[in-house]
Amino acid sequence: MKGSTERYIVGIDLGTTHTVVAYAAPGEDTIQLFEIEQLVAPGQVAALPLLPSLRYHPATEEFAPADLHLPWSRADEPAVVGTLARRLGAQVPGRLVASAKSWLSHTAVDRTAPILPWGAPEDVPKVSPLEASASYLAHVRHAWNARFAEAPLERQDIVLTIPASFDEGARALTLEAARMAGLGEPHLVEEPQAALQDWLHRHRATLAADLAGSRLILVADVGGGTTDFSLIRVRTENGAPVLDRIGVGQHLMLGGDNMDLVLARLAESRLAPSEPGAAPQRLSASRLSQLTDRCRAAKETLLAADAPESAPITLLGGGSRLIGGSRSTSLGREEARQLLVDGFFPEVPPDETLKSRRGALVEFGLPYASDPAITRHLSDFLCRHADDSRAALGDASNAGMPVPDALLLNGGVFRAEALAERLQSVLAGWRGQPLALLHNDDPDIAVARGAVAYGLARRGSAPRIGGGAARSYFLALEGGEEGICILPRGSAAGAELVLEDRVFGLQLGQPVRFPLASSTGSAQAGQIVSLESVDAQRLPPISTVLPADAGRGKQQIEVRLAAMLTEVGTLQLSCVAVADPQRRWRLEFGLRGAEESGTDDARLPANLPAALERIDRVFGARGPKLPEKEVRQLRLQLEKLLGSRERWDLPLSRRLFDAFMKDARGRRRSADHERIWLNLAGYCLRPGTGYPLDDWRIAELWKIFPDGVQHRADNQVAAEWWTLWRRAAGGLPSDAQLRLLEDFAFNVQADAQERKRRPATLVPGKLDDMLRLAAALERIPGAYKVEIGDWMMEQLRGNPDQRLMLWALGRVGARMPFYGSAHETVAPENASSWLEWLLSLDWRRIEPAAFAAAHIARLTGDRSRDLPDDLREKVAAKLAAIGAAPNWTAMLREVIELDEADQQRALGDSLPPGLRLLR
Repeated sequence: MKGSTERYIVGIDLGTTHTVVAYAAPGEDTIQLFEIEQLVAPGQVAALPLLPSLRYHPATEEFAPADLHLPWSRADEPAVVGTLARRLGAQVPGRLVASAKSWLSHTAVDRTAPILPWGAPEDVPKVSPLEASASYLAHVRHAWNARFAEAPLERQDIVLTIPASFDEGARALTLEAARMAGLGEPHLVEEPQAALQDWLHRHRATLAADLAGSRLILVADVGGGTTDFSLIRVRTENGAPVLDRIGVGQHLMLGGDNMDLVLARLAESRLAPSEPGAAPQRLSASRLSQLTDRCRAAKETLLAADAPESAPITLLGGGSRLIGGSRSTSLGREEARQLLVDGFFPEVPPDETLKSRRGALVEFGLPYASDPAITRHLSDFLCRHADDSRAALGDASNAGMPVPDALLLNGGVFRAEALAERLQSVLAGWRGQPLALLHNDDPDIAVARGAVAYGLARRGSAPRIGGGAARSYFLALEGGEEGICILPRGSAAGAELVLEDRVFGLQLGQPVRFPLASSTGSAQAGQIVSLESVDAQRLPPISTVLPADAGRGKQQIEVRLAAMLTEVGTLQLSCVAVADPQRRWRLEFGLRGAEESGTDDARLPANLPAALERIDRVFGARGPKLPEKEVRQLRLQLEKLLGSRERWDLPLSRRLFDAFMKDARGRRRSADHERIWLNLAGYCLRPGTGYPLDDWRIAELWKIFPDGVQHRADNQVAAEWWTLWRRAAGGLPSDAQLRLLEDFAFNVQADAQERKRRPATLVPGKLDDMLRLAAALERIPGAYKVEIGDWMMEQLRGNPDQRLMLWALGRVGARMPFYGSAHETVAPENASSWLEWLLSLDWRRIEPAAFAAAHIARLTGDRSRDLPDDLREKVAAKLAAIGAAPNWTAMLREVIELDEADQQRALGDSLPPGLRLLR
């Protein structure tokens, strides 16, 4: 392996809109832009500084192989990437993959499933957000290796940029995309930090003078899909400026894409009907995507310094009517500026709070920030970091919101002078005087250049921004009132700290929990403090199962804790065996979202030990032989100790489930044992998700499925079996749900002869139990849901007054799943046909039909899932006519969350207190 100074440093900005690459040659500190070869027209290749982060999936025989040839490509290349993809996507709807980076951070869908292009017809090949991101990186690797064959990209020092606000899941997926593209393990750097690194590198010769009047820099990075804020403290040591990042913002899916959508919705309302005399129609998701691309170009025109009074917008027709079916309108300069400047950067007072809405905005399946005002988000960010900002500014007055004295703008949005000037004006108004503007030469390439500058800084060849811990971190001790400092505030990144004087008992082979807290206060490593005295904020507890030694089962081992802050703001915690320091168990804790409170299990009921003893007495291996009455009364005994089970929260429920799971074998002692175990275990694990280590619990529970029940002739045992799986379904992966679907199909469709051949382990299920189970299988493919729904429709046409069947149909056809991925919902055309039949029923007499219709017609804001406007209005009108609850009508016209009562009814069960499944 060559030495690090003999390798290129390559910076890759994997952006929502564009991918950009820069590099520094071995031994040099000059940063150059790498122009990326890409198709710009069929058969025409050009090297351009920006690679649009887009994929176009051509139809079979749409192009000859020569049309899509690149120097490195194969004849069977599945997609077009880059400039030509943008051109083709603007002409042909439904075949363009866009905003993969935004999807990569969207936790409401399976980011590894083939779901893009979102809302595309079934005959269009699809890829996952992960695969799409990897394809852009793979294109870069091929282009680089074609030009620098002697220095393959995968062997260079690669720095990949990410939003500062990316959570640990999105960061891990970004690294996985790099591995899939053959790039190995690149270094990660946050985009706002990279943008400032670029500025520092460009001003390295005059840095002290250029930063002489600055003590706190705000980096505002507004790109195509995300808004990122970072605060950088500036201080002087030995006459030279020293920079440290002291704050980053929360993840905001808000940027240029949202602005384009606002213009697209306005343009859509003005488009003439496709046929003379026809009523205006809402565009499909793919057609809106085309219109949005047109509006993106119009936005750049109308916000330019020399903007015309208006910009034309033309939406081409489809198929043979590509030209003749085109529709046109225009957007005015002043209205565009009002919508975008005042709408996204309003002049607000510094203490104005964010505007809350009942649900987030959604388009193309993506949940954008509900408040589009970037200036309000900025105010909220600065208030959250007020104490650190005052310290950096040397402001001891504690009056008003401290405002940074320097500003760096980054992201394609700020190419529009009107937007850049408005943000500067708002900040100057908050501060009472202008901020020093750190000029960004080119926001499109600054992040890629800054990634290279970061790589140079790591080698000591350029100024570097420190990423030391902005807070102290604590491990909460038993009882939760005190905590031990595991990483003091200001700890340098990359330096491991071992708590030599503290020894802990680590449980192997069973779940372990590490409740964390953070504070802006100071503490020494290993110091035990009152968490209240340092105003500590609880973080989500970290949970895992560490493997025991082979053949040892569960065991306890003495360990010390070793902590380190990584370069990308991740707390890396290791457990080091006291007896053998070479034995380590490493865990990584994500510190993003530190403002969110985690679930605190430090205040479990005082009677919990007695409750656990009671469970062990009934089901434990060494438990006494008990009277049947005592077994049947276990729930009542637990409620006497712990209170009504409706009030058992998540920490308590999961601790009880773990106790039931530990003694799972004891459930087979009698039918009473089995009924009680299935009932309480399922209740304590519901809804199968929402708490640390639920995936592990589900995996352990699934191990009992193949054997079925012991007392299968007992009808109540069979019913509790299916109740257990319905309650746990939220945590079951798709393959497990498909396995449950097989049993559902047998139980509702098998004839008498088939039932005689029922497998011994297949538990019988009554129709009501099977309906509830089918409704809970949200992770099965949409096509299977259509089959289930069509079967239900057959039953209902013979007898419409089947209330549970109607409820189940509403759940199967619901537009917005509780925990499943949005791409697995029933297709709108199938849901619409069910809805048309429901509309024919008398909802006053059969009220569940109204409830089902409301959920099938519910508005999501995602055009690929939503039903036609006129059909939703029919449902809304009929709901109003029968005096239905206002919430039912509201959710047909607004994107809202269900209230607790409606959520419980739709789910068919209660949720543990404090847990909400709908986002």
